[in-house]
Amino acid sequence: MIGYLSGKIKFLYEDTCILDVNGVGYKIFPDAATLQNLKVGEPSEFFIHTAVREDAINLFAFKSRAAFELFETLLTVNGVGAKSALGIIAKISPEDFATAIARQDLNTLTKLPGIGKKSAQRILLELKDKFKNISPSEGDNEFIPAALPGDAADEATDALSALGYTSSEISSVLKKAPKNSSTEQLIKFALKELNRFA
Repeated sequence: MIGYLSGKIKFLYEDTCILDVNGVGYKIFPDAATLQNLKVGEPSEFFIHTAVREDAINLFAFKSRAAFELFETLLTVNGVGAKSALGIIAKISPEDFATAIARQDLNTLTKLPGIGKKSAQRILLELKDKFKNISPSEGDNEFIPAALPGDAADEATDALSALGYTSSEISSVLKKAPKNSSTEQLIKFALKELNRFA
């Protein structure tokens, strides 16, 4: 499986591009925000998710590790395909998405393209086990945060873990974070430090 590519942009199309890697052209599908900023002839490097199907092998490309990890996390949710995942990434940053999941924020998710209330509930349900101190409300299908006795560092750790970072990576970077930071501030700080292409 291809996990990373580095080369020059050879051709740009509406929703894809050709990346020239030492004379070999790879057709890749960048997220919308990345695609808008690409220029023919410029050096570029990407994290790659290789999707193998019976009739095709698609390469989804991301400039940042955080976006790449978010994409792969979204694909684990039942009913969320590559197109939906790319649409979500185009409209919300990885840190804001992680914060929304940590807080079980249904309203934020329903504002994303192609995500209705039922889809948002499914995302919260299937990703909730990656976060601490979250339990379902009784009497309906919506999920709300239980009491959160942990501090901001605990919540940030849960969110970063859900995006695929290891405990050692998270622990190391959070030690450098400014004191008295909020959960969201810690997540943003950590992603900036961990994202090698930022």
